[in-house]
Amino acid sequence: MNTGCKKNFEQLFSKRFPIFKWVITLVLVVILGSCVESASSQEVLMQNPVKAIPATKISGTFAETAPPDVIQALRPSLEGYQPQVSILSPQADEILQDNTVKVQLEVKDLPIFKDPQWQLGPHLHLILDNQPYIAVYNLNQPVVLPDLSPGTHTLRVFASRPWHESFKNEGAYAQTTFHVLTKTEDNNPDVKLPLLTYSRPNGGYGAEPIMLDFYLTNAPLHSIAETNPDDTMSNWRIRSTVNGESFILDRWQPIYLKGFQPGKTWIKLEFLDNQGQPVKNAFNTTIRLINYQPNGQDTLSKIVRGELTAEQVRGIVEPNYTTETPVT
Repeated sequence: MNTGCKKNFEQLFSKRFPIFKWVITLVLVVILGSCVESASSQEVLMQNPVKAIPATKISGTFAETAPPDVIQALRPSLEGYQPQVSILSPQADEILQDNTVKVQLEVKDLPIFKDPQWQLGPHLHLILDNQPYIAVYNLNQPVVLPDLSPGTHTLRVFASRPWHESFKNEGAYAQTTFHVLTKTEDNNPDVKLPLLTYSRPNGGYGAEPIMLDFYLTNAPLHSIAETNPDDTMSNWRIRSTVNGESFILDRWQPIYLKGFQPGKTWIKLEFLDNQGQPVKNAFNTTIRLINYQPNGQDTLSKIVRGELTAEQVRGIVEPNYTTETPVT
């Protein structure tokens, strides 16, 4: 390159270089800004609370249906009660020196009785550890639990309607943990965590629909999730599995299912957190085996099938009720 051309090129470059440098700077700023925006978007995404898994419609082999007509007709007779349940003995954290335990219960604001004709009435469901419940109709005598294994045990009890649906008002549930001879780590739920208590289905059935019912303790209201995104339990769900078919419940109320085949059926209930993961606490996952044999002749089966009227069996909700005999 000759001297003149070289001089002209240097003059041109010197004039254009500030513009070139400005363009390079602008490109770098845009690139860095995109990186910061991308990083910020990822950070916001990570901070957003995980939405709870939605409730699912019950479909497949089983279907949800309305409660039997007779039960709906009898239910108002018990709506005025707010049962208050207490465990008088054994006391909380008591160490017993005998493996035969006498349980004394108390209930206020609910008559506990069994109609002599229909063999049903308001009662208590008493659960030792995670065993099937014991129906208690008489509070004058203690419930005797023989031959308990040494170690820690937990009693749970709640008030129940004659058709085994739990009362869910404040105070209808009581719980105590005690020890036979010594303390162990078993059967000792964390009182700070939500606790799921399985109630029904249980035992044998002679008619469908069959009620699914449970009790919840320390489960926060769903509305808390809207005000406290850090709460990991407020969007809880209950996963129910019946013979391998699962559905998700987001409400605490009994449901009635139909579609059962004669014979044995297994049911599993699990308490799930906001992310759909089982909450690790004693008794939060429970499996029961029931036996459905159609055409059962017990009172509840006849009520479910509509073979008895509400007036005929009203004595199971009103202890002093007497059926009027029509005059001929």
